[in-house]
Amino acid sequence: MSDPANESRTNATEYTVSEISGALKRTVEDAFGNVRVRGEISGYRGPHSSGHAYFTLKDDRARLDAVVWKGTMSRLKFRPEEGMEVIATGKLTTYPGKSNYQIVIDNLEPAGAGALMALLEERKRRLQAEGLFDTGRKRPLPFMPCVIGVITSPTGAVIRDIIHRVKDRFPLHVLLWPVRVQGETAGAEVTAAVAGFNALPWEGPVPRPDVLIVARGGGSLEDLWGFNDEALARAVAASAIPVISAVGHETDWTLVDFVSDRRAPTPTGAAEMAVPVKADLEAVLAGLSARLRTAASRNFERKRQAVRAAARALPSPDQLLALPRRRLDEATSRLGRALTVGVERKRAKLERQRLTPATLARRINEARLLTGRDIARAQAAFFAIARERRARFLRASTRLTPAPIARRQKLQADALTGLARRQDQAMSRRLDRLRGSLTQAERLLATLSHKAVLARGFALVKGADGAVIKQAAELAPGMGLSLEFADGTADAVATSGPARPKTTARPAGKSQPARDKEGGNQGSLF
Repeated sequence: MSDPANESRTNATEYTVSEISGALKRTVEDAFGNVRVRGEISGYRGPHSSGHAYFTLKDDRARLDAVVWKGTMSRLKFRPEEGMEVIATGKLTTYPGKSNYQIVIDNLEPAGAGALMALLEERKRRLQAEGLFDTGRKRPLPFMPCVIGVITSPTGAVIRDIIHRVKDRFPLHVLLWPVRVQGETAGAEVTAAVAGFNALPWEGPVPRPDVLIVARGGGSLEDLWGFNDEALARAVAASAIPVISAVGHETDWTLVDFVSDRRAPTPTGAAEMAVPVKADLEAVLAGLSARLRTAASRNFERKRQAVRAAARALPSPDQLLALPRRRLDEATSRLGRALTVGVERKRAKLERQRLTPATLARRINEARLLTGRDIARAQAAFFAIARERRARFLRASTRLTPAPIARRQKLQADALTGLARRQDQAMSRRLDRLRGSLTQAERLLATLSHKAVLARGFALVKGADGAVIKQAAELAPGMGLSLEFADGTADAVATSGPARPKTTARPAGKSQPARDKEGGNQGSLF
């Protein structure tokens, strides 16, 4: 009889799992050290917290895991997005931890301009449906801004052209927010710049711009892709400061151009839109000043002529003052005689009313009579008030004798006794009513309680959590149960679930099988 151990021995070399994984990794990296793969991005959720990005490339028949390291992500010309068709350049390698293979991407480019244009058109349709392109929501530019905010690269020729044009036309305060205008982070940086300018306070240390210019030089569709970012378009549309878009050349259109308040064909054109020409304004102002002086001179001349015409129609001052002067002369002539007559009348009146001892004695006697009469009336009033107060005091003293006080106390005691008796009667009647209501509630509780039903032979089925089970559909095999009877409780276990009704029709001529005495397929609870 042969030994089974000898039969299992072969000449094949044994490998560990790590050795096999390492051999496969070297083989795949040697054979596919530099490949270009075309596919659609799937499962992209943005860079990981570590800065790396993980997603898959797929076509209609297969999927390939892909990874972009943090250093490579910062060098990409555009940001990968879900559903975008791209061409990835890199090397294939394996990941021993999951026994799969993946591509490490060194460069990523869109699969032709058609893919980017399709994505751009889809974004345009979505934003236009939301009303972000409507001309009614666009704000007018300020005619004379004090501060201009420019969002562009600090090292390019764009900012120099804008500053030079502003200085030539109308020197103003220009604030630069430096950003990257190309690459994956361009859209996010420009979005943060727009939000940052809008967050500046009006009276802060940094002046708040009156108008913003988002500018960049020309380039390909991939170079300008950062300005097609949806978040940037929404930030420009929500900006409280008017925005001028000057991205690319006149033939280049981005989403920022559609949502901005004004679009300039070039950055220089944006500067011309933002500020007027100072020399033209001075010429207009000089012309308006000359017209104002001429109009004022003509107005003064017309007023002077009107005054002269009115002066010719008015009478002379001598004619106007002739009648008042005559009245004054007549009043002056009558004034001397009137003063003399007045003095004579006052002298005669004074002589008639001259004081003498007899006159003073008569007036003193009259005053003494009036004073005596007033004193007599006051004494009579005083005695009358005293008599009235004495009578009132006597009446009050008669009421305060011991007999009336005792009678009043007896009346008050009788009234208090009657109130106590009525209180006892009312409390007794209320207790009787409450006792009857309690008796009726006890009878109703006994009628509605399930204890009476349990006494007739029924049982109350509860689950392990104490909830009442009302239907057989709630049972499951092995489920713990608690049965409550009239005299106590018992535990039980369900051996089967509810029986499902049969939906198939019985053949003709065959009778329905009889059910067993324990309930057919219902099972047992014990």
